[in-house]
Amino acid sequence: MDILQAIIIGLVQGLTEFLPVSSSAHLIFAQQALGVTDVGLAFDVLLHLGTLIAVVAYFYTDIINMIKGFLSSLLDLKEGQFIPEMKKDPYKKLAWLTILATIPVGVVGVLFNDAIEEMFTGLTIPAFLLLITGCLLYASQRMGSGRIDVRNVGLKEALIMGCGQAMAVLPGLSRSGTTIAAGLFAGLDKEFAAKFSFILSIPAILGAAVFQLKDLTAGNVDLLACFAGFVVAIISGYFAISFLLKIIREKSLDIFAYYCWIVGIVVLVGSLII
Repeated sequence: MDILQAIIIGLVQGLTEFLPVSSSAHLIFAQQALGVTDVGLAFDVLLHLGTLIAVVAYFYTDIINMIKGFLSSLLDLKEGQFIPEMKKDPYKKLAWLTILATIPVGVVGVLFNDAIEEMFTGLTIPAFLLLITGCLLYASQRMGSGRIDVRNVGLKEALIMGCGQAMAVLPGLSRSGTTIAAGLFAGLDKEFAAKFSFILSIPAILGAAVFQLKDLTAGNVDLLACFAGFVVAIISGYFAISFLLKIIREKSLDIFAYYCWIVGIVVLVGSLII
């Protein structure tokens, strides 16, 4: 993998990790198109860390408040004031809901990791699941915006989004698209559904990177190419978050549904013909 290929793959990772079009599917498509059969685990971890830095940088203030709220809630628990104080501080609640909503994807990742990895070897499954992503996005936009936000979101809504994130470990199901759709189906305000989806990505991305650390030194690594892809993933990831939030506030996600259908059909038909 040369520097140009690394930059392209980093750009694809950064944009599609947060845009609702499935980063896993697009990475498979991009690597096939570039003739890159194996980017290496080290580069894969760096790409994950790049997108992690992007989302942490964008929601820095919220994350700091959540960390403070979480630590403070531990003292509340000791003093027997956990529930009353939780109701007063939305960041305390959001921190705990993020932890609980991350459990489903952790369980699925540990139990079915080998089976899921096998799905990344071809084009047919990612292309088909990309069509499903389009359907989820299109259906969610028919729901409109709900009224549940950070002030009144509960465990049920968080777990619904968490289960959506767990399903999105399959290549072709967009993590952001599936979780945002799940949130809208659960009655969340559309902007809060997107924000919560991005916050949920933090432990998921971090977990995926940590899970691969044991093999970090495997294979030959072009350090300059890896660094270039890493930087591009940060920049493009940050841009993708800002762009998607603007789209959600002002327009509809239908354009992404159409995109998923078009790409899914083209790749599916191409893979069957070839």
